[in-house]
Amino acid sequence: MIIIWSNFSFQSFIEASATSIGVILLSIFIYVKIKKMNSSQIFLGFLGLSAGIFAGFLFSLPFLFLSLTIKSYALSIFSFIVMISFGYAGSILGFKKAEKIKITDILRIIKKETIWEEPKILDTNVLIDGRIADLIELGFVKGTILIPRFVLKEIQYIADSPDPLRRAKGRRALDIMQRIKRMPMINFEILEEDLPEIKEVDIKLVELCRIIKGTIISNDLNLVKIAQLRGVSVLNINELAQAMRPPVLPGESLKLFIAKEGKEPDQGVAYLDDGTMVVVEEGRKYIGKTIDVVIHSVLQTSSGRMIFGRPVDEAGSEKELG
Repeated sequence: MIIIWSNFSFQSFIEASATSIGVILLSIFIYVKIKKMNSSQIFLGFLGLSAGIFAGFLFSLPFLFLSLTIKSYALSIFSFIVMISFGYAGSILGFKKAEKIKITDILRIIKKETIWEEPKILDTNVLIDGRIADLIELGFVKGTILIPRFVLKEIQYIADSPDPLRRAKGRRALDIMQRIKRMPMINFEILEEDLPEIKEVDIKLVELCRIIKGTIISNDLNLVKIAQLRGVSVLNINELAQAMRPPVLPGESLKLFIAKEGKEPDQGVAYLDDGTMVVVEEGRKYIGKTIDVVIHSVLQTSSGRMIFGRPVDEAGSEKELG
């Protein structure tokens, strides 16, 4: 009796160990495969797997009832194999469909409000600019990030330009795109759909964004105006940068370095930390020095802020004379 129990325990241990190792190896295999898949393959593969298992269950239902009636293990195993086979076939079909069906095609069929956040489309200029990568990394931009194939072709054309400056811009855009692609907090897709009847890239981008009901992220003023005319939502990186600049108020005193002379006589020019230019009246004689400047006016224009001030010594002298 002890020998039989020992044999049974050892056999059970071997079976349990083999099952555990098999499950671990299968999990590792599935993990490695999923890491190489894009979102469309995962979604459609899982959908095909579920549909296949359900179809296999319906197909094998008579065999399951029959196996319960006559207590046949062979029929039960056959039913299980049928369900697994249907599931496998469904997942393979889903993977193949994912090569033709992209995430944007799914967004058209299913309401994007229930599954995805509003997709964001990036244009060439915003990728060359590069600040969009920092915004995504900091969590200010989330959801689905789309880059149309024709935008990618334009960037590749710039990266292959004989002009060193243009070539550097194109390569920077490609580096920024790779950086965004590796970020786990967003869903990154290359948008394959094109509008061949439209030749102008900006207009093509706006029309494509209008079709999929997305938002353009850009810093191109002309593109922003076209998008607004077509009723397309647009986020302007430059406007965001302007809005985030710290306020400077008249009467405020700042310590500034006078970098160069201004356009008018006796003017000097200084810069704030964010790059905003400050015109310092009577500041020419202080070029190359750091002085205290009193701000007396701030003008907001379409191109940005214009800040005017004068040295504290000059402002104090005028007050004493007054």
